[in-house]
Amino acid sequence: MIDDFLTGDLSDVEEAVRKAAGAEIVPRYRRLAAHEVDEKTGPHDLVTIADRSAEEHLTASLTALVPGSVVVGEEAVHADPAVADALHGDAPVWIVDPVDGTRQFVRGEPGFCTLVALAVRGEVLASWTYAPVLDEFAVAVRGGGSWLNGEPLISGSPAPGSVLRVAMSHPDYTTPEQKRALLGLAEPGVEARPCGSAGLEYLDVARGDLDAVAFSWELSWDHAAGLLLVTEAGGTHLTVAGEPFRITGPNVLPFTAARDEATARRIREILTT
Repeated sequence: MIDDFLTGDLSDVEEAVRKAAGAEIVPRYRRLAAHEVDEKTGPHDLVTIADRSAEEHLTASLTALVPGSVVVGEEAVHADPAVADALHGDAPVWIVDPVDGTRQFVRGEPGFCTLVALAVRGEVLASWTYAPVLDEFAVAVRGGGSWLNGEPLISGSPAPGSVLRVAMSHPDYTTPEQKRALLGLAEPGVEARPCGSAGLEYLDVARGDLDAVAFSWELSWDHAAGLLLVTEAGGTHLTVAGEPFRITGPNVLPFTAARDEATARRIREILTT
């Protein structure tokens, strides 16, 4: 059933994502009231009425497209961590981050997106990344390539000898060991900065505007869509253990996703030094 779905017209998924964003997110952009923004684990971890409403919207529309499918969404897992157990089951799973880059959204900045991925038994089969204010919609299908606004994405490789541009987890939100690893990126030949929306950083890797990301957390909704986008554009990903990142976890962190294998191996080497 999933094979038939993936080889068919996936425009219904794109339409569902666009409708959720158009109904629940865009109308609240730069119009959030104070009572519509809450903290979850701390001031760096925000949730808004747009996050919750968009996830509810997507849960209804996406499960209707694939009978028997379930949703693992950021807000649902926050309310009930057992929801994430579906990633290990046999049912098709929609992995949803309704507003990736909530801090940017709350600040009224355009750098946020909606992330959706479809996975079965831990394997990501397709993904959708939508940045409504930037008018960018990226789609990836396993074995079928990555596309941005209908044009193919090719990650390419950094120019020989060029400074590697890397977006990384903010060291303040990591363990001491992870912090030491990430701060190792401040070496000659690497230009590292804290990341914004993970989904948009992955998109920049997939189109060659960023050479790599280095992340220290493994929440599936932040990574599933972008990792497929990067790999289908020609890139790859590695944990510090030298293994591909698994959306079901556990992973040895940090990990990197990069434009090509050579860059991924170089970033991994720095992170393990």
